[in-house]
Amino acid sequence: MSEMQDYKSRLSDPGSRKFETFSYLPAMSKDEMKKQVQYIVDQGWNPAVEHTEPEHLMDSYWYMWKLPMFGETDVDKILGEAEACHKANPNNHVRLIGYNNFTQSQGTSMVIYRGKTV
Repeated sequence: MSEMQDYKSRLSDPGSRKFETFSYLPAMSKDEMKKQVQYIVDQGWNPAVEHTEPEHLMDSYWYMWKLPMFGETDVDKILGEAEACHKANPNNHVRLIGYNNFTQSQGTSMVIYRGKTV
């Protein structure tokens, strides 16, 4: 059995913080992002975009970018909104959420643009 790796994530070091499953992986390519958005659409979930400053990423409050995109099924439009949020807030983390109407919860949430760390 191989040794488990300790990720040196510390509150005092914003650059080391891990904030969700995909943050342990390399940044997603445009094609990989598109596949994740297609999954959200295929599930019938409502996409939404949020953002926050890297120093506040562990807080429970993220800023909503516009309203959730209720019923939106155009993957390119969804990615366009995420990119617009990133361009308007280039130093912030931007995450994409898929809201599940049936369970009244988040079906998925992933950071798709990482902000600059201190």
